[in-house]
Amino acid sequence: MAEVDIRIEGAAGRITLNRPRALNALTHEICLAVEAALDGWAGDDAVKLVIIDGASDRAFCAGGDIAQVYHAGKAGDFSLGRDFWRDEYRMNVKLARWAKPIVSFLHGFVMGGGVGLGCHVRHRVVGESTQMAMPECGIGLIPDVGGTLLLSRAPGQLGPYLGLTGARMGPGDAIHAGFADAFIPEAEWEGVKARLCESGDIAALPRHAAPESALAGAQGQIDALFSGATIPDMLAALKADGCELAAGTLKAIGRNSPLSMASTLAMLRPGPGDIVAAVRQEFRWTWRSMDKGDFLEGVRAQIIDKDRNPRWRHDGPAAVSAAELAAMLAPLGKDEWEEMA
Repeated sequence: MAEVDIRIEGAAGRITLNRPRALNALTHEICLAVEAALDGWAGDDAVKLVIIDGASDRAFCAGGDIAQVYHAGKAGDFSLGRDFWRDEYRMNVKLARWAKPIVSFLHGFVMGGGVGLGCHVRHRVVGESTQMAMPECGIGLIPDVGGTLLLSRAPGQLGPYLGLTGARMGPGDAIHAGFADAFIPEAEWEGVKARLCESGDIAALPRHAAPESALAGAQGQIDALFSGATIPDMLAALKADGCELAAGTLKAIGRNSPLSMASTLAMLRPGPGDIVAAVRQEFRWTWRSMDKGDFLEGVRAQIIDKDRNPRWRHDGPAAVSAAELAAMLAPLGKDEWEEMA
């Protein structure tokens, strides 16, 4: 069976990720197939809306399938990853700007590339099992796929907190942070999808109260701890506080790539103005991530060798210079990301 099941059911275009053993990780081919489906359905009056979901019991989509990118990069071929990111980001923009309603059903793990696929659309549904995160700093990347836009729009200082730590959000947290819109108990999902297919009307989405959000409860504390201008300022505040949240946050930040975290903060302050500005900025960074960043080492440590002992380029966030950040985010000239590329 295909890795993504694309079909029309009633009045709905259906896109179902179907790589359960890989937690529905996105491949380059899946991104191209999703984009082609959106292009084809845009002018099809029979398709009133689109539903995106995942066949895995455990995940909507746990991220991008980056092992192939890693192996090519280690062999000196950076083009495979750059082509993947260029096309994936174009898909992200089309999802955000598609004229008809798109509904994503975000169960289980929704991370990295899964956020890019499911969280830029107009109607984002979460359930009891949802665990959402942008954990890219842990593999020497940055929150991409338009993630810098979502993070920059999160309330208060949640964007830096979520981006620098990779902290997971439950369903209530995802709604509070602006990554999702509605909670529907997962036992109702198949019935809801059937009604959407039958009616083609977004009014078929029921309304339920959002679950409690731990992030909302900790909002004031997070705002105070992450209000500093630099990551060293934030680290000082975390060390001085000493609470349980601060201790866990220090541990998370201590594991992640200093260059990735410093770059993430620079991209969030100020944040991008729209989805196109976000992915253009992100592409400049990911373009350079294999030869000038920590991406290959982070993937080696976390995914390939799994020794969980990455050897980052910098000893800590304070060691990352302003000149290095500027170089990572400088325009790419002829290789710049363009919306219609």
